[in-house]
Amino acid sequence: MKILRGRVLTFDRRPETADDYGAYRYWTDGGVAVENGLITAIGDFADMPDGQVIDHHPHLIMPGFIDTHNHFPQMQVIGSYGAQLLDWLNTYTFPAEMQFGDEAHAARIATAYFDEMLRNGTTTPVAYCSVHPQSAEAYFAEAERRNIRALGGKVMMDRNAPDGLLDTPQTSYDDTKALISKWHGRGRGSYVISPRFAITSTPEQLEMAGALCAEHPDLHMQTHLSENRDEIAFTMSLYPDHPDYLGIYEHYGLLGPKALLGHSIHLSDRELGVMRDTQSVAVFCPTSNLFIGSGLFNELRTRDAGVRIAVATDIGGGTSASMFKTLDEAYKVCQLQGQNLPPLYAFYLMTLGNAEALGMADKIGTLDVGTEADIVILNAAATPHAALRMETIETLPEELFVLQTLGDDRMVAEVYVAGEAAKAVL
Repeated sequence: MKILRGRVLTFDRRPETADDYGAYRYWTDGGVAVENGLITAIGDFADMPDGQVIDHHPHLIMPGFIDTHNHFPQMQVIGSYGAQLLDWLNTYTFPAEMQFGDEAHAARIATAYFDEMLRNGTTTPVAYCSVHPQSAEAYFAEAERRNIRALGGKVMMDRNAPDGLLDTPQTSYDDTKALISKWHGRGRGSYVISPRFAITSTPEQLEMAGALCAEHPDLHMQTHLSENRDEIAFTMSLYPDHPDYLGIYEHYGLLGPKALLGHSIHLSDRELGVMRDTQSVAVFCPTSNLFIGSGLFNELRTRDAGVRIAVATDIGGGTSASMFKTLDEAYKVCQLQGQNLPPLYAFYLMTLGNAEALGMADKIGTLDVGTEADIVILNAAATPHAALRMETIETLPEELFVLQTLGDDRMVAEVYVAGEAAKAVL
């Protein structure tokens, strides 16, 4: 048994205010006991059972971060200059994804991808692979090798992309079924049904995606929604008989508590109501939305409408694999709209909030006894400027805000995956 010693923080619910101290548990000299990949005790260090003590004091021990929307084939696209969504896809993304029919290339990028996730403290990613089954094979094989809890799936896309990136309604169904059979529930892997978005899927393919969701109700479904106004206009020209963008996915049976709808920026009141009623999840991707110029996600309006919210990096449209950077930009997006995103809420979103959005809070996102021992060790004074700033910090929320606004991978001192140290070996 390992005993991780340090300052321990875990959330029990969403903070309702900036100083909602009842939303979390915090021990200044705490311990987390880990055995066989699970958390077996949490509390004051003095109350911990006997075991091998790994002393991380004075660092902060938290649940590993969860990234609910990113694109593993876009690792070499991140930081591509000067285009909005549709041009960006055609100029940068689709050419990069063409390479993922090559098994060796897919395996190499999968290795780099999981290195980057762990370096930044993300222990559960949710990824889009390319259209090629080989890309999903590489993704899940690398996750299994590292024993990481990973969700993902090959995209389904049968139009409005280069020939080398197209499947058909039937092959997308067949390939997805085969990948589900091989990888879902194997180790810590979970397959996600992944129609890329309505622009790249014909009605026949969305019917197939809906059939997959009906056949596998325990699986998540991920797609993109209302990211960019030109995208919305093009989508509605392809599907003129539907009331709005969300109405397309509604018609084909893709909505529900397992539906992860990336971006969800430009939504009507009707769409927000449908998302609330179906318990579908709006995934906020702030660095991507700012970088590609898509718009400002209205967090307060979405939350007040009763819609479930998750946060994500969306690399490579997003500009960092760091959840710190993601929530730093989320704070600015809210500020520009006269809203706020307090640090307690931000760190809840990175951990328990995203776990709840995935319906997986019984496994990840907390340090509760019985959950999986995916843990990050955070050092808010890891850089010279942050160390200078930390000299003035008096409260836990202030420290979290330093991490949120000044943090990067250097603030992640160590990462434990199923109880095993993972960052030190990168």
